[in-house]
Amino acid sequence: MTVVQTVAAALNRVVLPLVRRGVGAGSLAIVTYTGRRSGRTFSFPVGYRRDGDHVWIGIGAPAQKSWWRNFLGDGGPVSLLLDGRTRTGHAVAVRDGEVDVHVEVTLDPA
Repeated sequence: MTVVQTVAAALNRVVLPLVRRGVGAGSLAIVTYTGRRSGRTFSFPVGYRRDGDHVWIGIGAPAQKSWWRNFLGDGGPVSLLLDGRTRTGHAVAVRDGEVDVHVEVTLDPA
């Protein structure tokens, strides 16, 4: 595990319960997905931008993170805890070069 991954894991352990309690509502969400190769379920907080049923998750330092790669190509299912409600949807990772990466989520109808 790299230093960045170690620090992120420690921060996630602190931030995850806060987001579940509603701290950061409107700017922080919890993303949950199942790894394509591992089959394991992962949950962690992310910053996001939302417009209706479309959510954009920016990936800072994408070379240091791997979770977003689960959504390359056709993408895959994801759930987001947004403002105290869990919403499911379909996520697709979008790359614009090596530095600009984001995940676009189209939420399923509520």
